[in-house]
Amino acid sequence: MTFRITGLAPEQFSALFALTDAQLHERHARRMVAGDDGGYPCRISLEDATRGEQLVLTHYCHHAVGSPFRSSHAIYVRPGRQRYDQVDTVPEQMRKRLLSLRAFDRDAMLIDADVVDGRELESLIERLFADERTDYVHVHFAKAGCYAARIDRA
Repeated sequence: MTFRITGLAPEQFSALFALTDAQLHERHARRMVAGDDGGYPCRISLEDATRGEQLVLTHYCHHAVGSPFRSSHAIYVRPGRQRYDQVDTVPEQMRKRLLSLRAFDRDAMLIDADVVDGRELESLIERLFADERTDYVHVHFAKAGCYAARIDRA
């Protein structure tokens, strides 16, 4: 099973990085500085920020669909990053976390979901895409519940 993992397009966040802290607060966003704990996963590059790096924590509608499964959550993004877009390659950011995968059909309806250790991600991807109804899969960090990335058939 060939799959493609993509991060978010950086263009949709570029304006945030030029805002003042007060302007970010007005948009319910915050400028953050990464600490030592590795808890600052950038959703553009699908890499964790390193200690001292600046990020923006913002609300994002990652499943902007016309179904009951429309969904949003807080995410971290970093300036100047390129979008992760790889075939059959899992980013380290996912390998080291417990993940929740949600499979959706073409009508954006949930058809299956499960939790997996990131080191075993490929086996769950294969199982979810074995169902011909699966159009795409969303990955979430299971503990915090926030959106991580999208997986499509390649």
